[in-house]
Amino acid sequence: MVERIEDLNLPNAVISRLIKDALPDGANVSKEGRAAITRSASVFAIFLTSSATALAHQQNHKTITARDILETLTQLDFESFVPSLQQDLEVYRQMVKNKKESKASKKEANADISSGPAVAEVPSE
Repeated sequence: MVERIEDLNLPNAVISRLIKDALPDGANVSKEGRAAITRSASVFAIFLTSSATALAHQQNHKTITARDILETLTQLDFESFVPSLQQDLEVYRQMVKNKKESKASKKEANADISSGPAVAEVPSE
């Protein structure tokens, strides 16, 4: 399992970037403040995951889905998060779809090139 409780924390670099993006220019957060934000975000993620797991088990699902997360947020009185998360989820799904389509079209283009007309070799004299 987990050897230290700190192993459950979200990556510091990610949290630092989120803090920097959220604050106006020139604003700073102390080292202790960053640690508190990191710990709080980690605890929230673990709590949300645990609650969504319980919901999925109640519905006899073995996999937590985005719907489970959104429903759990509503049950935990974080329903104000749901609309923006649904928008982000749609953007993500569209991005994945576009990536798959792009990959498939590249694969088709490569197949067309490799299955083009055969070039006959001229025997050397």
